Amino acid sequence: MGIPEPAQEPSQRTATAVVVDHLERVILESGLEPGDDLPSEADIAAELGLSRLTVREAIRTLVARGLVDVRQGRRATVAHASAEPLRAFFSAAVRRDPRGLLELLEVRFAIEVSASSLAARHATRADRESLANALAAMREAGADADAFNAADVHFHAVIASASGNRMFDLLVEGMEEPLHASRVASLSGFLAEGRVLDDLVAQHEEIYAAINARTPRAAGEAMRRHLTQTRHDLRNASVLATTKVT
Repeated sequence: MGIPEPAQEPSQRTATAVVVDHLERVILESGLEPGDDLPSEADIAAELGLSRLTVREAIRTLVARGLVDVRQGRRATVAHASAEPLRAFFSAAVRRDPRGLLELLEVRFAIEVSASSLAARHATRADRESLANALAAMREAGADADAFNAADVHFHAVIASASGNRMFDLLVEGMEEPLHASRVASLSGFLAEGRVLDDLVAQHEEIYAAINARTPRAAGEAMRRHLTQTRHDLRNASVLATTKVT
């Protein structure tokens, strides 16, 4: 039986990683709130025995992760929860792989069915008004696909927010850019079958009616039916695109 290798010492790791780990612990374990200042670069460097240049590089890493904000002339501060890192991840994942839109839809099933049920329990009057306004914008869009898709994205974002679950809210916000691409594709597949936008509006009206009536199961099932149709439309759009290429 071999002797276990000793735990990795900080000196064996990059100096930047040491600072990143230290600052993550400071942020996550010391009770700092969004907007609170971090220790100064000089203080961090002195505490860890590293250069300010190394500290600066670590802070840039944490900015990219969405944990830290930096403004010129001020200390780094703890960032407010942001969907920006998720937005970059989802957008890149969809661009790199043609299967990305369908895979993203499976993520939506996992999130939005539950979010709709929760929204039926927790939606405020303001949330329900926002959903009604988004529906009105979808009806008024007419043949303007961009306006229709923008209202559609907003409708789903309101549901995520109304769920009362901040993680759902951040995830849907993070998917906003690829969701727009998904809706453009699914709408083309939907219309290619000779259907009209009123049919798509009706699906959203069912979701809204269930949320407004505070019937969680019905809201979740209405969202599931809508996403099932969206999956069919995406596959149809993919077939159309393949046919055009060949």
